[in-house]
Amino acid sequence: MSSSRAGRTVMRHALTRFQRPPRIFREIRRHPKTGLPQPPTKVVTREFAPCRLEDHYHTTLKDDLMYMTYTHEVGERKPPRQIRLKFDPEDPYTKHRYNPPVGGSQLGKKPAPPSNWDNVVRLEKIQLHTMVKEAIGSKNNLLPAIMQLKALSGESFQGGGRHAIEGVQIVKGKKSVGGWVRPGIPVGAKVDLKGPAMYDFLTTLVEFVLPRLRDFNGVVLPPASSSSNTPATVSGVISFGLPPNAIGFFPQIEINVDAYPKLYGMHMHFITNATGIGAQDRARALLSGFQIPFVRR
Repeated sequence: MSSSRAGRTVMRHALTRFQRPPRIFREIRRHPKTGLPQPPTKVVTREFAPCRLEDHYHTTLKDDLMYMTYTHEVGERKPPRQIRLKFDPEDPYTKHRYNPPVGGSQLGKKPAPPSNWDNVVRLEKIQLHTMVKEAIGSKNNLLPAIMQLKALSGESFQGGGRHAIEGVQIVKGKKSVGGWVRPGIPVGAKVDLKGPAMYDFLTTLVEFVLPRLRDFNGVVLPPASSSSNTPATVSGVISFGLPPNAIGFFPQIEINVDAYPKLYGMHMHFITNATGIGAQDRARALLSGFQIPFVRR
């Protein structure tokens, strides 16, 4: 009994000889605009359900793409050829003049990065873009297009507390074209999809929309005689569009199609991390793994 009392006394002294523990919770801060409380640490929210298409990429498609696009290199790469400028940038007479490089543009000749597990081609985001010609006369004509993109994407400005989400954005003209399009005039709308929302849209596209298009055999490939060193082929971006009648096949639109005064066609840009020579071919291989067909005429 005495030993147990001695043990409790030692433990009590061991706990009380230290100073008072610091406060874990700081004073709650509030947002200057909304007045809502802000946590002292950065809270990262995760999805409550796994994404089937994203799991398919990480478990199956990623290994196959690395095997298909792997290029073995021996030794170090040669340094790129130095391209000098036409004028001296330190010369005050030519400082603000357009200074084209001597030797031509090397953008289409840039080699792909070395093949490894870290730079396997992957889908970074999907951008949906629609053009509304009637918005030039009245910006109110943009409302059906904004409603359409919001229904397809489900994105809103900073939705779910994620500050990187910009939601549906209005596209404005940058320069004067034909006297109709002027700088600052709204001409369309766009939305960027990332993460699970991107894969959810891709699943809806390949399982509900594309199979119901009778006159769609696949995304048309460029002719075999086309050059592979153009800036478009080294960008790793695959783009194609859907007509207005195909928008009604999306379940988000089909369930309440009468709520939209008019449906607009849209362009879809699949942006990948592929760069350099053969980037567009690697991007096509990625989309083929997601069941998007391609055809050459």
